[in-house]
Amino acid sequence: MADTRTRSTFQADELAICLSHFDLGLIHQIQEFPRGSRRAPKVVIECDRGQFLFKRRSRGTESLDKIAFTHQIQLALAAQNFPLPHLLGTKTDGNSMLVLDDQVYEMQEYIEAEGYDGSVAQTAQAGHALGLYHKLLAKFESDYDAPTASYHNAKAIYHSVGKTRNALHKPTHELLQSVDFLEKCYKACAKRTNHLGLKQWPRQIVHGDWHPGNMLFRDKLVVAVIDYDTARSQQRVIDLANGLLQFSILGGGDDPMKWPEYLDLKRGAAFLRDYDKINVISTDELRAVPYLMCEAIIAEAVLPIATTGGFGRFEGGAFLTMIHRKVHWILTHAKDIINILGEIESPLEDHGGDTGFSSDALSGLADIAIERATKHR
Repeated sequence: MADTRTRSTFQADELAICLSHFDLGLIHQIQEFPRGSRRAPKVVIECDRGQFLFKRRSRGTESLDKIAFTHQIQLALAAQNFPLPHLLGTKTDGNSMLVLDDQVYEMQEYIEAEGYDGSVAQTAQAGHALGLYHKLLAKFESDYDAPTASYHNAKAIYHSVGKTRNALHKPTHELLQSVDFLEKCYKACAKRTNHLGLKQWPRQIVHGDWHPGNMLFRDKLVVAVIDYDTARSQQRVIDLANGLLQFSILGGGDDPMKWPEYLDLKRGAAFLRDYDKINVISTDELRAVPYLMCEAIIAEAVLPIATTGGFGRFEGGAFLTMIHRKVHWILTHAKDIINILGEIESPLEDHGGDTGFSSDALSGLADIAIERATKHR
């Protein structure tokens, strides 16, 4: 079996042949760029035309049509001055991808910048950029079929929650209750957002993975948004809710049990406020946001834990307990999140029908994780 920890690299002759297809001028330096997927080698090229990032895509992971779909999005955004690394076409036909021997290569601008620093200013900029992304692509139509799957009400998530019970290394009674809580909350949140009318809201192209790692900053401004491989057709609020979660969630340290359960609502308000300045958020979208946030955080946790029993370097049980606490906090503070822009007087009025929530049942389930987390602090 191949060692998955070994990072794939370019062969010298492979790189020479590939680079001959691009108009770069004199090449001064080539340096390995060891980030992202280990199966997709990257190098930074310094040449007469500037700095570029050259990448070979992982073999067999995506069809040419899907790559072409994401390239169409990037080219459409670049034409409207959206901040992103521009793709460089081949010198013979200007194609945004180079296909040689069943391998797919890309050349794009390399942008010197900084990562997210957690400040309110950068968080506001991230919200502004997402609002602009959605606005510029609201009417975009691709020549290719857009993916439509998301974290919302997904069969894969229901299946993964079930598998999580068997994947945990030490499935104590309390931990299994946490899994039950997350399963019930995921189902109830999906039901509530559907009840709000999510299925009837218009779809458009969204980013699909709006988080700090996909933003590049300079002087507190977003200078580039990267990673378009998760772009798809969805209701924009699915993107918005996940972005709000990613830019307001708090972690820290090697023990997830010590992470705070609360979100940074000051950052969250900045994110939504600057999004709203560019692309007005509807009242119904705001009502759906906290429940979609719960779906998103549950989905992100259970998929890897169901497969490996852990979440990256974290043990699965501790990580699920932390997620339990955060989901409980989001649901018990849903009114604050919905009214985060101060524009909805009665955000939680009954819209009729069973939403799947019982305050007593919710509190009873959630208190198990809250008490356990308290004991470990």
